[in-house]
Amino acid sequence: MSTIATHESRCRHSIDVEDIVMKVNAAQAVVVNLPIDPPIEISGSSSIRSADCVLTFLDTDAGLTGEGLVFTFNENRLDAIRETVEHVGALALGLDLHGEEPLHHRVQQDVHLHRPAEVSIIGAAAIDMALWDLRGKAAGCNVAQLIGADRPSVPTYASGALWRHCSIDELQADAAALVARGFRAVKTRVGPGDPRETVTRVEAIREAIGPDVALMVDAYQQLSVDEAIHLGRRLEPLNPAWLEEPVPCHDHDGEAKIRRALAIPVASGESLYGRRGIRALLQAGAVDVAMPDLQRMGGPTELLAVGDLCEAYQTPCSPHLFTEMSLPLAAGLPTCCYVEYMPWFEAIYRERIELDVEGNCIVPDRPGWGFTFDPEQVRRYSVA
Repeated sequence: MSTIATHESRCRHSIDVEDIVMKVNAAQAVVVNLPIDPPIEISGSSSIRSADCVLTFLDTDAGLTGEGLVFTFNENRLDAIRETVEHVGALALGLDLHGEEPLHHRVQQDVHLHRPAEVSIIGAAAIDMALWDLRGKAAGCNVAQLIGADRPSVPTYASGALWRHCSIDELQADAAALVARGFRAVKTRVGPGDPRETVTRVEAIREAIGPDVALMVDAYQQLSVDEAIHLGRRLEPLNPAWLEEPVPCHDHDGEAKIRRALAIPVASGESLYGRRGIRALLQAGAVDVAMPDLQRMGGPTELLAVGDLCEAYQTPCSPHLFTEMSLPLAAGLPTCCYVEYMPWFEAIYRERIELDVEGNCIVPDRPGWGFTFDPEQVRRYSVA
């Protein structure tokens, strides 16, 4: 009897695919441009105007298609990402779906020798996403079931609003609207400047959502250690769920110092690459919550390995972005505390994320990721 190869420490049962023999026989990358309107202000001179995605399609000789997605902002290095996705897709041709390691080895031997490490990791992520989608579809079950997860839902926080460019009135109206939709956790963004003004804005959100809704605060890596400690102490009475990326992501010593100084949990990790990046974060004692990014980790296979790492360090984790794919994986991560709900990509999906009565994301039971690209919307947003 043959089985779909799964992440061994997660799988509680094997999936019988005795009658399925399947190999990848075609790979395609499609670029889509998803405008972000109004643009999101990151700093006085920087804003996010678009999420530019490379959609990946892997076809098999069994007639199934696996889907993946990686992206960049404002078309930054988009051509390099698309080219690398296409290159790794070519490496996947002929790949037997029963195994995981052959693609990893091919990427190690080929792509990493010739391309920037970060871009090659992103390219590998797109293909690994599509392969996991195929495994689920071949087994007739969701990826969550494939890895042995039994959580019907995962706590989530709304991450697509409450930006720095919003007025206080807009912050309160948007925060109240999110709670009305059923969210029990929301995130806002802060930055350098007068801490009194920042506290006033966070106070306004807390007033709008009440004391029982979790409130995350993201600093975009824009503070110094002293600024983060000063701001964090002023925010403590508002009971933030965490202070996210207070300083540059490579400054683990600074993150650890902030963590020791504050009662607020510190979250970080979304900007790091691969399990080695997260391991360095954990070894430094820099965070209370690790935030692995599915794209920067190199795909689901590596993200699941990071889940084991977080379990070993007894550290909660919260996957960054990619809600449609992070959700089934999050259901199987033993220390997962939240999955990020970000609506940037939902325009090109047929299905939508659903919340249960407690404000958690419902894990779908549809095969593969449980979310599929809508061909009509892909055509609408596609670019040459």
